[in-house]
Amino acid sequence: MPNFEYIALSPSGERITGVMPAASEQALIADLESRSLTPVTLRPRRERVRLRRGVSARRLGETYAQLADLLHAGVPLLRALRLLGRRRSQPALARVFEDLAEQVSQGGELAEAMSAHPDFFDPIHIAMIRAGEKGGFLEQVLDRLSQFVTAQAEIRSKILASLIYPSVLVCVGTIVLGVIFAFGVPMFRPLFDQIEGGLPAVTLVVLGISASVRDYGLITLSILVAGALILWRLTKRDDVRRTLSIVRTRAPVIGPLTRAIAAARFCRMLGTLLANGVPMIASMTIAKDAAGNVLMEEAIEQATEAVRAGESLAPPLEASGLFADDVIEMISVGEDANNLDEVLVKIAQTIEQRIDRLLSSAVKLIEPLLLTMIAGVILLVAAGLILPMTRLSAGM
Repeated sequence: MPNFEYIALSPSGERITGVMPAASEQALIADLESRSLTPVTLRPRRERVRLRRGVSARRLGETYAQLADLLHAGVPLLRALRLLGRRRSQPALARVFEDLAEQVSQGGELAEAMSAHPDFFDPIHIAMIRAGEKGGFLEQVLDRLSQFVTAQAEIRSKILASLIYPSVLVCVGTIVLGVIFAFGVPMFRPLFDQIEGGLPAVTLVVLGISASVRDYGLITLSILVAGALILWRLTKRDDVRRTLSIVRTRAPVIGPLTRAIAAARFCRMLGTLLANGVPMIASMTIAKDAAGNVLMEEAIEQATEAVRAGESLAPPLEASGLFADDVIEMISVGEDANNLDEVLVKIAQTIEQRIDRLLSSAVKLIEPLLLTMIAGVILLVAAGLILPMTRLSAGM
């Protein structure tokens, strides 16, 4: 049975809205009148299908650019949405744009239709589209949104690319050490049983690890998985998230990279929102919700309160310690010159260039650190096996 949205008046003149299932409009009218309600408007409620996101951020940015190009060429919005909805290269995204076209054809706004698909469209996208629709510059908004989404995807891909080699190194090292503890170390156990007077502590540690891997592998794996799940649940707590954010932000190698990524994301989000007509307070709120860093969220919240009180944006951001001195200076100049949106986007571009250098430096430091850790474990195994052998040879 379909659902209907209705607006009705009570006998006292009170306006009542709601949703009610009915076989038809006539049946709904009869039902409302039986409740002494006078129907004013009735319309079928279209159930919006929630689709799981199956498209990359880069492809979404390209779609925004295509929509902007169609509007620039004079194609009406509804027709442009239907054209994008007929593409078959991205079925999930095509279905979403078909739904957007259907909503717009019924008189709805594009931003409102996008809000029904939060798995595809972030709040920052919806806010920019809404500002573009109300201000009459939707084409420009879509073009800037495409640049914003593409830039964010570029940063993410660079970070992931930089982590590939360390991840491979960790996996290979784990496999090699697993083979050593599971098959190599147990071969020496019968020989060690012949040694009188006990084994060295390092040898007992090596044999204990070997037993946990070879004899109790499933139990060890279960304990590790359970420990990982517990740690994951702990990271959802606000106090733990804040502690982890402080550690990441203040760490020697990862800290500067974490601060740069958070600052670049904030500057690009806020600058893009301001450039597209979103009010300052609303832009700060959206940037806070999408910051992805607890310390950055706190800094943005303090800055929002300062701006709401008529103060400058730069001082609370400077107090957070997440922004470099030159960035704070540029923000102050942008506020004074009344071109903060342009300055923030330029700052984001500058910081993103720094991120490339920081990523290269971090990877160069992580690689020898991982190799040193693997070599240390192998050295531990070697010491645990060699020391009892020296005792055994001395006793012969």
